[in-house]
Amino acid sequence: MSAPKVLAIAIMVATPAFFSTNLVFGRHVVAEVAPFTLAFLRWAAVAILLLPFVGRERELIHRAALAHWRLLSFLGFLGMFVCGGAVYFALRHTTATNGTLIYSASPIAILFIERLVNGRSIGRRESIGSLIAFAGVAVILLKGDASTLTGWRFNAGDLVFVAAAIAWGWYSVLQRDARLAPLSNAALFFLVSAAGAATLAPAALAETLIGGMWPATPTAWRDLAGIVVFSSLIAFSGFQYGVRTLGAALAGTFMYLLPVWGVAMAVAFLGESFQRFHAAGIAMVLAGVVVATFPASLLRRRQP
Repeated sequence: MSAPKVLAIAIMVATPAFFSTNLVFGRHVVAEVAPFTLAFLRWAAVAILLLPFVGRERELIHRAALAHWRLLSFLGFLGMFVCGGAVYFALRHTTATNGTLIYSASPIAILFIERLVNGRSIGRRESIGSLIAFAGVAVILLKGDASTLTGWRFNAGDLVFVAAAIAWGWYSVLQRDARLAPLSNAALFFLVSAAGAATLAPAALAETLIGGMWPATPTAWRDLAGIVVFSSLIAFSGFQYGVRTLGAALAGTFMYLLPVWGVAMAVAFLGESFQRFHAAGIAMVLAGVVVATFPASLLRRRQP
């Protein structure tokens, strides 16, 4: 395996940890700030913070923005509007457990969307590994009690999470579009973040006009800063690097580690206790990720 791929895998193992910081920083601010306003502030701040890192590519960025504005706007809509503002809105209408369980199906959506868009075949190990990992996610989120599902009733928030899981699949696959290949990772992330902020601006303005809340306390602004730096800048750039290096399907598989890191964050920062179902679920997730991502070349090399 090449050095860039080894680096990308290491980054993808760590990236879900930064996505999981939403659990720490977003616990209170999501309830205090209007959902699309929060998402707009998040991605506008990311775009502004990226400006110093893309100055040398401004001509390329300008050409790409003019030539591919529809694709970039669609990426911003998928990754920042649907998977940002709409998800924050959905969390007001469903539980975090329901939403996370549904959203955890996004790696499966990536497999099928990449098959549809690029004709990529779905390997047997990928399928088996994904199912094992998803089952592990379910064990963690349902706390080892399958009977929890008997009382589940789909609501509007759950449907938004279904849409978000599919949107994340499209967002992941389209980042490898050949039209975007000349752009560096930083330049592409800047353009998509700016496009996302632009798609969110009308909804944020509408919320403000009808009395939607902005961050009003130092704690809210601190939590927003944490979301911008850790849950957005670091997490999304890491995922983007993984997708562009490994492909959407392989990079997406590592997103099953989200609840694993989420448990670690909850135990470390929120005082939650570590239970046996956590251990069982984590073991299943790790096994599934290994099965799905273990290099086939190494398997062939070990055969007599």
